[in-house]
Amino acid sequence: MNVPAFEVHTEDGLARFMRIRRQTLGLCAGLSGEDLQVQSMPDASPGKWHLAHTTWFFEQFVLGHDPAYRPRHPEWHYLFNSYYESVGPMHARPRRGVLSRPSLEEIRDYRARIDEAMGERIARGVDATLAASIELGLQHEQQHQELLLTDIKHAFWCNPLRPAFGHASASESRSLPMRFLPGREGPVEVGHEGRGFTYDNETPRHTTWLPAHALANRLVTNSEYLAFVRDGGYEEAGLWLADGWATVQRKGWQRPLYWQEDLSSEFTLAGIRPLDPQAPVCHLSYFEADAFARWAGARLPTEAEWEDFASSRPVTGNFQESRRFHPAGAPHGDGLLQMYGDVWEWTASPYVSYPGFKPLPGALGEYNGKFMNGQWVLRGGSCVTPRDHIRASYRNFFPPHARWQFTGIRLGQDR
Repeated sequence: MNVPAFEVHTEDGLARFMRIRRQTLGLCAGLSGEDLQVQSMPDASPGKWHLAHTTWFFEQFVLGHDPAYRPRHPEWHYLFNSYYESVGPMHARPRRGVLSRPSLEEIRDYRARIDEAMGERIARGVDATLAASIELGLQHEQQHQELLLTDIKHAFWCNPLRPAFGHASASESRSLPMRFLPGREGPVEVGHEGRGFTYDNETPRHTTWLPAHALANRLVTNSEYLAFVRDGGYEEAGLWLADGWATVQRKGWQRPLYWQEDLSSEFTLAGIRPLDPQAPVCHLSYFEADAFARWAGARLPTEAEWEDFASSRPVTGNFQESRRFHPAGAPHGDGLLQMYGDVWEWTASPYVSYPGFKPLPGALGEYNGKFMNGQWVLRGGSCVTPRDHIRASYRNFFPPHARWQFTGIRLGQDR
């Protein structure tokens, strides 16, 4: 991990730490203790657990770096360790919802105490190694801000009352023709360039070969995906990968997650809203994205194709800061649009290591590397991703059946 963009000896570093920590609490401001207790499926976690786990991370990997440090609640280590086998056993992920104790009030107090200790530690000054761990903790917290929102959306959708997390203004729906723009052909450099923070899975930067290809100028819309549904896309086995077709049959999928049966409305964090025909379709699995691309006579981009296009473009778009918490229609313009924000874009690339990859030393080496099997890469961030958390080289990853995240489609094609 490179030394991150964290000001190790200045008030700016402390201000950044406190801003991100407060942002997590701010996302929970309108939620009840009952809301934050729910675990609606094994892949999701209760909001209360997110609040505690992100705090445990700083206590374990930053404050615990000092041999003299004593944990505030040693018995909580088992509850809020996520998957770090090398630091000890953990409570089973599918059963996080049974943790009615500690209470929400106790967890809020835990956050406050650890934030106070972290503030004192940062104020004393930290070396580059500890600064890197602090920055990793902040990036980790931002990942959990996104997970908190996607998990509460799933929990609210499971509630027959279909409660709303908040209110969002409707975006102006615009029709923008889809065009395919040619990409570079030949050897290109991909991976993190070495400035600022990076996860280990973005390294090392290396050369790869791009064949002649093109990417769509915008994301696939609800209206385009609706045409796939109405054309019997979920009933045509020939469009699907074998595991995808088996999943469709087993789970009874007939439309994207959160679309209502009438195919004219969908559940959002603002409650049930009319389906915006020009907004990006979202909450699709890799299997659905791949089947749609096949139906459309196209394919999904590789992650190298996507990154080569994105690396020359500014990181702008519809992110968490807009507080819409839902994809918006494409703006008018030339070139590739919506490269960042709105929805994570499935790629045709399996999540594997780059040539020469080396995980972080110690327990933090479990952060990414051990998940490099059976998953697919997504790029670009979503409408619930913090803007300063994303970059062109960022590699997100999920198993191919996952669709509770804000995931969508950009088409690619051979030339």
